[in-house]
Amino acid sequence: MILIIVLAILSFDQLTKFIITRNLALNQSIPVIKGIFHLTLVRNRGAAFGILKNQIPFLIFTAIFAIILLYLAIRKNKHKKIYSIALSMILAGAIGNLIDRVFFGYVIDFLDLRIWPVFNLADSAITIGAILLGWSTCFQKSAQ
Repeated sequence: MILIIVLAILSFDQLTKFIITRNLALNQSIPVIKGIFHLTLVRNRGAAFGILKNQIPFLIFTAIFAIILLYLAIRKNKHKKIYSIALSMILAGAIGNLIDRVFFGYVIDFLDLRIWPVFNLADSAITIGAILLGWSTCFQKSAQ
């Protein structure tokens, strides 16, 4: 089940990035719900919120290190379902953004809520996984 989660998120992330880059010009924005949700193609050369801009080698190294730790944590805790699912979501997101950094030197972002920096599906998986991880940690016995 873990492999399916990782492959599904990773595939969907990469497919959406491919579709967006083929159909939008850089910084082009298309309203889906005007003023609330747009598709806007941007290139993030940093980490979350654009911090560590142009530190690509450091971000690649950090992502690889995090991916290794996530994989080991999943293997160690595979009997904890929700915990493992959360780690798998974070792992898939980390791999999705690492692929962008390695091949392009930046992360492709396109989901634009207008009140938040533009993000992508990998970022969403990381965020949802982190929330789920926190929940499973707080309620560990009931989350297994």
